[in-house]
Amino acid sequence: MNSENFYSELRLLDNFIDITDLRNFVDVPDDWYIIVTDIRGSTKAIEAGKYKEVNLLGACSIAAVLNVAGKIEIPFVFGGDGASLLMGPSLLPAAQKALLATQQMAKTEFDMDLRVGAVPVKVVAAANSPVKIAKFKVSENYSQAIFSGGGLTRATELIKDPVAGNIYKIKNNDISATADFSGLECRWQDIPSKYGEIVTLLVMVRADFGQQSHLFYRNILEKIEEIYGQEDCLNPIAIQNLKLTLNSRKLIKETQVRASNASWLYRQLYLSKIQLETALGSLLMNFKVKTEELDWGVYKAQTIAATDYRKFDDMLRMVISGDRSQREKLTGYLEKNYREGKIVYGLHVADRALMTCLVFERNGHQVHFIDGADGGYALAAKQMKQRLTNN
Repeated sequence: MNSENFYSELRLLDNFIDITDLRNFVDVPDDWYIIVTDIRGSTKAIEAGKYKEVNLLGACSIAAVLNVAGKIEIPFVFGGDGASLLMGPSLLPAAQKALLATQQMAKTEFDMDLRVGAVPVKVVAAANSPVKIAKFKVSENYSQAIFSGGGLTRATELIKDPVAGNIYKIKNNDISATADFSGLECRWQDIPSKYGEIVTLLVMVRADFGQQSHLFYRNILEKIEEIYGQEDCLNPIAIQNLKLTLNSRKLIKETQVRASNASWLYRQLYLSKIQLETALGSLLMNFKVKTEELDWGVYKAQTIAATDYRKFDDMLRMVISGDRSQREKLTGYLEKNYREGKIVYGLHVADRALMTCLVFERNGHQVHFIDGADGGYALAAKQMKQRLTNN
C-alpha cells in the first residue's frame, strides 16, 4: 500500500459502534507525522467571551492543511480549541508553512496564540503509544478518522511539554508563508437545543484496562443510546433550528480569516459578498429551489448528515441534545464509573450549539464541526483534567 494513499484506501465502517472493535483498526505508517494545533490560554479566552473565535481557529488549521493536501485524503479531528491531523512526509513541508501562516493570522486578527507542532509517528510508537486508525462513513460527503492506541494523546503531551515542545514545535525560519482557507464558512446562527440542553462530553477509559478499554467504550455508547435515543435524537442539530445569519458582527469573523492581510475595502466587499450569498441561500432553502447543481430543499438535511457531533481520538467526544433528566441519568452513570476507577470524564452544559463549516463543494465534500456554546469541548476538557488531578 502506498504510504501517501494509506488513509484513502482504508475500508469504511458503517456503524459508529464498530469503532469499539479493535480488529477494525490498523497502524498508521511509521514515516507519517502527527500535527497538533491548539490555542494557548483557550480557557481564559472563552471566559472572556471569545469561544467562537477559539472554535474558528481550531477549524482554520484543518482548512489550511486540507487545501495543501488537495486531492490527497488525510485524517483529522477537530477538538474545539485546536485539531489533530496526520500526513505523509511529502505533504509536511507545505503543511508546515500553511500552519505558520495560520498561526500568524490568529495573532494578527484575533490576538490569539496558536501552538503548532509535528511529531513523527515512530516517536510515539517507540514510546509504546501507537497510532491506530479506522475510518467511519458519516455521510456520503464526509468520512471521519477514528484514532486509538494512545499515540495522538502522547503527541499532544509532547507538543505541550515545556521542554519537548521546543523540539517538536513548527519553527518559523523567517519564511514568508501563506495559507488558503477556502471552504471555511461561519454563516449559521447559534443552534438552540431540540430538548433544552446541549451536553458536550469527553470520556476516557483508564489506560490500566488496556485491550479491554474498547469493551468499556461499547458499554458507554450503548448507555448513551439507552438514555438519549438513537441517531436522530442524539444529533444536536435539527432542521427547524438551523438558520443562517445576516448579522455583520457574526459574519465578520469569517471575513477576518478569508480576507486577512487585505485592504479595508476588500474586506468590506468580501463581507457584502457573503451577506448576499447568505440571503440568497436562505431564499433558495425556504423555497426548496432545485438547480442543476443542488437541491436546496434538502441542503439542511445534507448539512446535518455531515456533522461531527460524535468522534473518537483516544477518547470519546460527543455533543448531544437532551433534557435535564437525561443529563442527570448520564452523569450518575459516569460518576459511578469514575468513582470505581474505570473512567475519567468532563461534561459541559449549554442551551445551544455552534457550527463551523468546511464546505469544499455544496453538493459534495464537506464537514460541519459541532461544539457546545460558551466553550463546550474546552471547558469539558478542563473538568476532565481536574478529575485526573484529583485521582
